[in-house]
Amino acid sequence: MSGREETAAGEETAAGAVTGAEALRQLHAVRAHSAYDRAVAACRYAGVGEDAAEAVPRDPVGRAAGALRLSAQSLAALTASAPDPAADARCARNTAATAALAAQVAAARGSARSTDSTTACAAALRAALAASQAAAVAAGGGAQGRNAALNAAADRAERHAVATARAAGWLGVLGVSTTDG
Repeated sequence: MSGREETAAGEETAAGAVTGAEALRQLHAVRAHSAYDRAVAACRYAGVGEDAAEAVPRDPVGRAAGALRLSAQSLAALTASAPDPAADARCARNTAATAALAAQVAAARGSARSTDSTTACAAALRAALAASQAAAVAAGGGAQGRNAALNAAADRAERHAVATARAAGWLGVLGVSTTDG
């Protein structure tokens, strides 16, 4: 191979990596935004606003509100930085963890509201925890956000979490438009 051919081949490989990184960014960003929307909706359902955030949270409400604020900042940083599949997957993982915290508060409040909502809220909480765990697996270890099978599993878990949050009454009515497609 001549020097020019090697340079051209290297540029094609680099361009493919950038395109791949951008595609992975979009995949992780969609999941992160969906989880953030679930977290916002669950917090609204539970009557938790960002004003409940504390520097050192002392209860689940303070932790959920603080995590919601940090997730918003993380999503803003995601769009401002260069694509990085590992970092983008960690953002999706952290946002899914925020949604799980918010789901814990919403499930507790929902169960206190009526016996009818207890089952739906418990299912939504289990789905939020599963989505958080799947996002963590996709982001962790050797996967670092690049493993297609783990990303697909995290996407399925997120869609299920959206569906169960909707069934629990946390979405839709509250003006949050998370899609489950």
